Amino acid sequence: MTSLTLAQLGWTPPGHDRCHHRFQLRDASLQVGAGEFVGLIGPNGSGKTSLLRCAYRFTQPEHGEVRLDHRNVWKQSAKWCAQRIAVVLQEFPDAFGLRVDEVVAMGRTPHKGLFDSDTPQDQQLVQQALASVGMQGFDDHAFGTLSGGEKQRVILARALAQQPQLLILDEPTNHLDPRYQLELLRLVKRLNIGTLASIHDLNLAAAFCDRLYVIDHGRIVASGTPHQVLTAELLRDVFGVEALIDTHPLSGYPRITWITQP
Repeated sequence: MTSLTLAQLGWTPPGHDRCHHRFQLRDASLQVGAGEFVGLIGPNGSGKTSLLRCAYRFTQPEHGEVRLDHRNVWKQSAKWCAQRIAVVLQEFPDAFGLRVDEVVAMGRTPHKGLFDSDTPQDQQLVQQALASVGMQGFDDHAFGTLSGGEKQRVILARALAQQPQLLILDEPTNHLDPRYQLELLRLVKRLNIGTLASIHDLNLAAAFCDRLYVIDHGRIVASGTPHQVLTAELLRDVFGVEALIDTHPLSGYPRITWITQP
C-alpha cells in the first residue's frame, strides 16, 4: 500500500519580496501512512493549498522532497503521478458542455493511450464511481447544470474512477450541505487508501481524521491525533479564537464549541 512523505519542503510565492506579509513554506514535513486519513488544518492563507500543490506535482518546491513510496514524484513523469494520485480541488473545472459520465470518464485518462477509446471496463468503473457518491442516474446530465454539491460529488467520482493509490483533497466539503459533507467523508474513510485533506471545519477534521497537521504562516506547528492537536491553547494561538473543547458524547472524538462575545 502507498505512503506519502513530504520532507523539509520550502517554497516562496511569486512577488514575496514585494508583499512581505505573504507566507513562505518553510521546512514543512508530514507523512501519510498507507490507508491513513490525515487532515491539514490552519487559518486562511496559512499555506494549506500551496503545500498540497507541491504534494500532487503542481507547484515544484524550491527545496525538500515529495516521496510516494520512497520515489521522488518530481523525478517521475506527470502520467506516472496521475496513475497514482487523484486530486479533488475546491474549484470546479470548466467542463465545456460535458455530460456527467464524460467528466467522470476523464479519471481513466492516465491509464490509457493517447488514442484509446473507452472500454467496457472503463464504463463499468465510471458507473461504480457514480453509484459510490450517490450520483447514479445523472450520467447524461450536463455537468454545468448541477448544483455546487452535486458537482463536488461528480469530481470525487472522477477521482475514484482514476483508481488512485493516494487521494489529495483541498477543502472537499466546502460546497456541500451537512448530509453530503458527512457522506463524502465517510466514503473517503471507507476507501482505506492514504488520504491527505485540507479541511476547514475543525469538527469534521476531528471526527474523520486519524491524525492532523497544523500549518501556520507556512510552517507545520503541531501534529498528532485530534485529541493531541485540538486544544484550546492551540486554537487560541493559531486561529485567534477562544474555544471550549470537550468530548463528543456518542463518538468520543474532540468537539469544539467556539466562544463568541455578545
